[in-house]
Amino acid sequence: MTQKTPPWHTVKKSTLHGKGVFAARDIPAGTQILEYRGQRITSEEADEMHPVNPDDPFHTFFFSLSSGKIINGGKRGNDAKWINHSCGPNCEAQEDDSGKRVYVVALEDIAAGSELFYDYGLIMDGRITKKLREQYRCLCGTANCRGTMLALRKR
Repeated sequence: MTQKTPPWHTVKKSTLHGKGVFAARDIPAGTQILEYRGQRITSEEADEMHPVNPDDPFHTFFFSLSSGKIINGGKRGNDAKWINHSCGPNCEAQEDDSGKRVYVVALEDIAAGSELFYDYGLIMDGRITKKLREQYRCLCGTANCRGTMLALRKR
C-alpha cells in the first residue's frame, strides 16, 4: 500500500484579504505547490462576464495564458484561486511548456504556516490612471509595495 503525500497547502482566512493559501508544511524553494485550475475561456468571454461580487467588481479568478486563453478559477477551479497578491511574493506562477497549464512554484523556502503570495502583475490595455490603480489597490504592505496589483510600465 502506498502512502499518500500530504498536501503542501491549506486554505484559511487571511489577515490580508478574504481567504488565503498557507503552507501546510515547510516548502522548499523550487517546489511545484499546486496547479491553477479552472474552465478555459476566451478573453471575449471573460469581458462579457458579470462580476462575481457586485460589491467588489474588480475581484476575479481569471488567469491569462500566453496563448490568449484565460483560466477561470471561479468555474471548476481549485484552491489556487485563493492565493493573494503581494509585491514581495514568495511564489510565482509558471506556465508549462505546452502553455495550457499554470503551476504555483515556491521562489524561496517557505515555513509551515506562512501565507503563499505571488505578484499578480495584472496587465491592462490603455493608460493606467490613478482611478484604475486604486480599483486594483494592493494591500500587501511590503517595503517594495507599488500600491497596485497592476503591472506598471517601466519609466
